[in-house]
Amino acid sequence: MSVSTDNVQPSALPNSWRIRQLTLAGVFMGFSELIFYVAALLIGRYRLGPGIESLRTLAFVIVVFGSQGATYLNRDRRRLGTSHPTWWLVGASAIDILLALALAVFGVAMAPLPVTMIVCVLVAAAVFAFLLDFVKVPVFRRLGIV
Repeated sequence: MSVSTDNVQPSALPNSWRIRQLTLAGVFMGFSELIFYVAALLIGRYRLGPGIESLRTLAFVIVVFGSQGATYLNRDRRRLGTSHPTWWLVGASAIDILLALALAVFGVAMAPLPVTMIVCVLVAAAVFAFLLDFVKVPVFRRLGIV
């Protein structure tokens, strides 16, 4: 709901629906997220050991933090930080992150994880979002959707 309050700049000219290019951009972004999720789970698997309950909690944290990064990446076709998100969006993101962090640390309905591991996942998601931003803009430009 908070994304609907966002203040992203609209296009100067009317856009035509270029479904092929939009689909390819969506596949690129989705595949990039999948790479992050799988890599983070593989690292967590070898860091946590074979405990499936801990991996489920880690998967929850990875998806929450990764989707926050995806929200900010997908809200604008230009670079991150070009347009500032509304306070509603930032506030909703902060609540989402803090809630997921608290649930995972205290083990509410899941196995607890160490705070350091959860913070590492948060930092990794932020770093991945910034790195993906450097690839996103040229890919979008190549597809003609900038």
